[in-house]
Amino acid sequence: MVESAFPSTRFYIEIDGINKAVFTEAEGLQIEVDVTEYEEGGNNGFVHRLPGRVRVSNLTLKRGLVQSNQLYKWQTEIAQGKVTRRNVSVVMYDPAGAEVIRWNLIKAYPVRWIGPAFRVNEQVAAIETLELAHAGLELG
Repeated sequence: MVESAFPSTRFYIEIDGINKAVFTEAEGLQIEVDVTEYEEGGNNGFVHRLPGRVRVSNLTLKRGLVQSNQLYKWQTEIAQGKVTRRNVSVVMYDPAGAEVIRWNLIKAYPVRWIGPAFRVNEQVAAIETLELAHAGLELG
C-alpha cells in the first residue's frame, strides 16, 4: 500500500475546543532532541552520541485581522501577570473534509503578538501573528 501526502491547506485551529477557522498559517510543530557527545577514555576513534533534553518549538499562528481582538487581549493578560493557559489543537483535514490528524498543544499561552504591517502601495490583507509556548505536544 502506497501512502499519499495530504495537502496542508485544510486545517483548523481549536482553542479550548472551539474552532478558530480564520487562521491562514500555522507553523512550529517541531520536537527536537539535543545530542550530548561523550568521549570515552582510551578510545580515540569513537565518540558516544547520547540523547539529551527534548525541546518543543513554539507554535506561530497567522490570520487576517478581524474586529475581534481576543488574541490581543489574551496576550495583554499575560503581560499583566494573569497567565491563562489554554489547550490548542491544530487539526488537519483531507480534501473531502474528514479529519486526518490532530496535534494537541498542552497548556499553551501567548508569548508574542505582532500586529499588521501597513504598506500604502500593496493591497494585501492585514495579518496578525500570535506565537504560543506550551507544555507539550501530543498527537490526538
